[in-house]
Amino acid sequence: MRVSLNVVRPFDPWGNPLCRCPFKYGLNPYTGCGHRCLYCYITSYIPNAFSPRPKEDLIDNVRRDLEKIPRGAVVSLSNSSDPYTPPEAQLGLTRRVLQMLLERGYKVLIVTKSPLVLRDLDVVQRHLGRVAVQITITTLREDLAAVLEPGAPRPVGRLEAVRRLSEAGIPVTVRLDPIIPLLNDDGENIEEVVSKAAEAGARHLVASTYKAKRDNFARLAKAFPDKAPTWRRMYFEEGQYLHGQWYAPKEYRRKVLTRAAEAARRHSLQFNICREEFADLETPGAYCDGSHMLGEASQRI
Repeated sequence: MRVSLNVVRPFDPWGNPLCRCPFKYGLNPYTGCGHRCLYCYITSYIPNAFSPRPKEDLIDNVRRDLEKIPRGAVVSLSNSSDPYTPPEAQLGLTRRVLQMLLERGYKVLIVTKSPLVLRDLDVVQRHLGRVAVQITITTLREDLAAVLEPGAPRPVGRLEAVRRLSEAGIPVTVRLDPIIPLLNDDGENIEEVVSKAAEAGARHLVASTYKAKRDNFARLAKAFPDKAPTWRRMYFEEGQYLHGQWYAPKEYRRKVLTRAAEAARRHSLQFNICREEFADLETPGAYCDGSHMLGEASQRI
């Protein structure tokens, strides 16, 4: 019998066969995200996606849903809207939800681009071993990040969040995601992100290539018109349409993801890809959502 849930729902409703992570639940405290990243895919299915607003009756709905979900289950915050999207600084809804989950015995994966996660370090430290954090850093080039991710905190702040979380004993993944042709796919950018992530204490690197949808492609093409013809050829002429998105040619993707995997190995990081075919590049026993690191925090202190 299917259980009716309002906001805490099984992850991956599309059943993408390229997702190899273990079962988990997903919870987005907000609808939409204020980071306004050009490559974001949520604009294809969320109206006014770059105008974040709290889920209606969020706290009550979370409380009701958790009565139906097994204690000890893994819940991801978040996979569509950053849980630390700008309104969170004033509203504190993610903090309240995080407290609810941890106090009730759930394990939590936090996925964010924001150093605001450090505000909740006190909550996380009371539950070491049941939280892992992923921070996305597509590039440390400030000028490129400012165009690609205009509403997101700057990369240097995210790197500092990696450092402080790691120092506090919390396992951290850095997501080099997405890797976009002609923008951040060069060896220098990949090496810089990976080396700085390792230096800051990250234990795990996840890399994935940009997947094109018509809306996110239009934003990228407008911002980088000189690169648009190459992207149009790579994705819509030479690429593959897989699970609702256009992928770059397989040979290109394997090349850049191999580059990221080799950099991760040089810097002693575990490595995974996300929704790509090349499982042979991955660290055995590791998963792209970082769930394999839950329970490992005590080893870091």
